[in-house]
Amino acid sequence: MSIPISTESQGTSTRPYLIRALHDWCTDNGFTPYLAVHVDESVDVPREYVKNNEIVLNVGFEATSGLELGNEFIEFKARFGGVARDISVPVDHVVAIYARENGQGMAFPMPPVAGTGPSMGLDEDRQDSGPPAAASSSRGAPRLAAISSGRSESSDAAALTGPDGEPEPPGPDAPAGRPALKRIK
Repeated sequence: MSIPISTESQGTSTRPYLIRALHDWCTDNGFTPYLAVHVDESVDVPREYVKNNEIVLNVGFEATSGLELGNEFIEFKARFGGVARDISVPVDHVVAIYARENGQGMAFPMPPVAGTGPSMGLDEDRQDSGPPAAASSSRGAPRLAAISSGRSESSDAAALTGPDGEPEPPGPDAPAGRPALKRIK
């Protein structure tokens, strides 16, 4: 006999609490906290730095101003290419938080998808001259493998940046199903 679980007994999402805890851990240990964010129309970030519907953001206190790690949204100001921008990310769009210096962190499931295929007309094949000041630059940090949601890896995979600042494509052995953060030395 199974006991039905109501949504009321499940409580609120643990994701914002885990994000805050890992952000604190990174800060307390002198690491730089990075967020990997799935971007769609509900995410307010500079679109010119989005690749494959993802952006990696440096959310360290040195790179942000007015950082608010709320239960529904993560909001702050950051400089991209020397220009201050307001950033707003729904917490359920954070797919990973990790320390730049050693890759330790946590991955989360992809947000529910309203539609399929590329959103907002983002150009997935676009090449940037380099990452912005508030975005990832993984110099000297371990490379992180792709975070897979089990959907089509060509358009929905969330790739973290490699040592050259470019997104890492998912490998042939990238697991399907539940997201996982894999450290590659």
